[in-house]
Amino acid sequence: MLFNSYEFLFAYLPCVLAAYWLLFRTAGPRWSILWLAAASLFFYVIGEHAYPWLIVVSILFNYGAGLAIGAAAPDRRKLVAAAAITVNLLGLFYFKYFNFAVQQFIAVGALEKAPWVVTLPIGISFYTFTQIAYIADVYAKTAAERRLPSYGLFVSYFPHLIAGPILHHKEMMPQFLAPSRRLPLNLYIGAAMFAIGLAKKVLLADPAGLIATGTFGSAAESVGFFAAWVGTLAYGLQIYFDFSGYSDMAIGLSLMLGIRLPINFNSPYKATSILQFWRRWHITLSRFLRDYLYIPLGGSRRGEGRRYINLLTTMILGGIWHGAGWTFLVWGALHGAAQAIAHAWSDLAKRGRVTRLPAWFGWALTMLFVLIAWVPFRAPNLHVTMNMWKGMAGLNGFAFPAIGPLAGLGQKLGVGIEAVQFSTLGVAQLGLISLIAVLAPNSQQIMRRYRVGLSSPGYGDLSPPTRFTLRLNWTSALLIGLMLGIAMRAIGSYSEFIYFQF
Repeated sequence: MLFNSYEFLFAYLPCVLAAYWLLFRTAGPRWSILWLAAASLFFYVIGEHAYPWLIVVSILFNYGAGLAIGAAAPDRRKLVAAAAITVNLLGLFYFKYFNFAVQQFIAVGALEKAPWVVTLPIGISFYTFTQIAYIADVYAKTAAERRLPSYGLFVSYFPHLIAGPILHHKEMMPQFLAPSRRLPLNLYIGAAMFAIGLAKKVLLADPAGLIATGTFGSAAESVGFFAAWVGTLAYGLQIYFDFSGYSDMAIGLSLMLGIRLPINFNSPYKATSILQFWRRWHITLSRFLRDYLYIPLGGSRRGEGRRYINLLTTMILGGIWHGAGWTFLVWGALHGAAQAIAHAWSDLAKRGRVTRLPAWFGWALTMLFVLIAWVPFRAPNLHVTMNMWKGMAGLNGFAFPAIGPLAGLGQKLGVGIEAVQFSTLGVAQLGLISLIAVLAPNSQQIMRRYRVGLSSPGYGDLSPPTRFTLRLNWTSALLIGLMLGIAMRAIGSYSEFIYFQF
């Protein structure tokens, strides 16, 4: 069951909201927490057909591990925490990387065939990372949870369960016990955020995705210069609006329950450096990697050389977290190397040895790199990755695009025509979507008056002032209703969110 489906919008969500607020007002927060935990587990179980029991086992294990760490003698706390984290990582490795590991053994002749095939459980990366963070926080004595229903809700909370954001215990538990009681306002601003997210998904991400799918599907053979760049741009826009749309929808759904989730996006395609990009893109993952991997590795405390190694290691592991494949490792390594170079350039600029890049040039360079790096993230294998990069470099020729008058001009001049077909309308849509990504205010700016999400320390102002700020009035309600109606008409052709596969 997806957020962008009729059964969710017209059956599941109304029932959950009505029962939740009724229980909260009549029986108190403990009963509303119990109901929400049960509803969240139901949401997961009806969507996870292979291992519906897995999240329950994971919750019980980590809940018990948290209690064990709290009760352990001081000299054994670290051992218990390390064992719990190891079990989580082994489980994640088995379900996410077993098939890939077997393929590598088959490739080198160590195995003849796969002993069995493991199906990837929905959302396992997100709820595993959430619980690893909880175990680390319990060990650091910054979190503790003795009520199983509360812990179960923290992990399985349906707005974030499938594709994030990655939560911290200290952010959520006080809100579960004391959600905002401004029910009419909560429903209004929650519906507004949900409408914005749904519109991003079905009106912006999905049309761009059609172009990206066609291009990458053709790249197994060969792809020309124009098609490679258009397809890569299309995927860059698809994944941005798909994932940021999901995050907005999650924030909106949570607001309807009186609970604010962390903000996950802050206009990353407006970033003027790769460092700024990662403070704006998938903020809760960046925060997790920083707090639970980069800093424990030593961060920048052990010299410049070690900092660059830590950056590269962190981003490679972040890439592998997204999926089992060499392409994800390449994507992570590219971003790790880019961050190391950016830090080195920034340090040299502070010492006056190099010139700081103008903002416009930094933005152009950042977007160029990000688009090039999206290729292995989207490509099914390294062969397609190399074909796309060859096309982008012009090594497969500069044929005219197969678009209306341009194709006709190419035929008159005797120049080849791109094999990948694009409609004039599709390319025009892509141009409009690009302008929205780099010029339009983001969701937090539009909803600035209502503080729709939680900010993460160190990630800047997530809702800087803008002229276009939503006000609570009949005009905005009509606009939201119209946008929601248009988006819902397109639900019939919906696709899954990209991050469901991670």
